[in-house]
Amino acid sequence: MTKYEAMFIFADDLKDDALEEALNKVRAEIKKVGGEVENTTRMGHKAFARVMQRKAAGQYVLINFSCGGEHISTLLARYRLNESVFRVTIMKAGATPPPAAPPAEGKEPR
Repeated sequence: MTKYEAMFIFADDLKDDALEEALNKVRAEIKKVGGEVENTTRMGHKAFARVMQRKAAGQYVLINFSCGGEHISTLLARYRLNESVFRVTIMKAGATPPPAAPPAEGKEPR
């Protein structure tokens, strides 16, 4: 099983108990596909850089989990149907961005 990090943005107007219920649904979807939730971190309320779909802010939650890679597209499809999930991004844990391209010959980096 591969380790993943998922960043969820939930609706800003969710109360604590409603947010916990939404998180339980998210965790249940991971378990349903045979995954295992390792850690859940509430990152709090944050404003968006610009208004999206008439929303100015959201509640951010980071979930670390492990599951088979073939289940990620299934999870994303299920989360898109969940009305309390505003946005979700899933990536491999510990993934590093590709290195920057070396400067062209004769040119020095700025």
